[in-house]
Amino acid sequence: MNASTMTLTPTPVHGKPVATKAVAPSVAANDAVAPAAAPGAGRPQHASRERGVRLTTEEQIAANRRAQLRRTLGVVLAPMLGLLVFVLVWQLVAQSGDKQLPGPAPVWAAAVELFADPFYVKGPNDQGIGWNVLSSLQRVGLGFGLAALVGIPAGFLLGRFTFANQMASPVISLLRPVSPLAWLPIGLLVFKNTNPAAIWTIFICSIWPMIINTAVGVRQVPQDYLNVARVLNLSEWTVITKILFPAVLPYMLTGVRLAVGTAWLVIVAAEMLTGGQGIGFWLWDEWNNLNVAHIIIAIFMIGIVGLTLEALLIWIARRFDYANN
Repeated sequence: MNASTMTLTPTPVHGKPVATKAVAPSVAANDAVAPAAAPGAGRPQHASRERGVRLTTEEQIAANRRAQLRRTLGVVLAPMLGLLVFVLVWQLVAQSGDKQLPGPAPVWAAAVELFADPFYVKGPNDQGIGWNVLSSLQRVGLGFGLAALVGIPAGFLLGRFTFANQMASPVISLLRPVSPLAWLPIGLLVFKNTNPAAIWTIFICSIWPMIINTAVGVRQVPQDYLNVARVLNLSEWTVITKILFPAVLPYMLTGVRLAVGTAWLVIVAAEMLTGGQGIGFWLWDEWNNLNVAHIIIAIFMIGIVGLTLEALLIWIARRFDYANN
């Protein structure tokens, strides 16, 4: 029998021959069953994909760690490097020229001695640096507080009513660029005393940022909010306390931060001119005594207190920032 063609010769039925039938090789080929896939034939591709995913995840983790390290170095190492460069430049300047400027080491020794007893009192004009800083902060607090009591409501008024804003705009534009110290003689003339005159100077230089920023914040409130308040027939007090105040608070705190920074700058110069007690007067008195190390210490103290006030106000502003919360 041939393997490719098989001829069937059946037995005759009732004496009649039956035709033979050849089976084609294609039929046998079609009926053949494909061999089963070998066990584990697809595993190499699957394993390679798993390794690729694992490598991608590990690379992502390593990239995140590198980014975190760069951020840490930027936050910690960069400021330290900047301070180090500042100290080195200071030392080089102190060693050059006539050497009247003390270097970092003498100033540090004088600061250790000075802050060993910062609150001593040896007379009305001879007190520790701690009392002088507190006196300056007290004047700033009084002048700034009065400015806030007047400036913030005035800002709401100018932002809420267009006619009032148009009336006050020329006056504010005229007086705002005036140097704060130019107001000091007016205070001396009116109050006949140096302490109220210094507080007046703080007041007049602190009020403009609060008025302007509060008014701008009120004008930025969406008109839809005010239309809803008008439809609900809300009172003006309710509109201010429930709608305007939460929306204006970030602008208002920005004005407060700018006002405090300006007030702290101005009080030092005002105390140099008026005398008495305060960090500005203490700095000028040390200049009269030619104590340059104490002058540098006073400069650092003014900067540290100003930086602390600004950081405190920034923290408060973030706490009350409704957009981020």
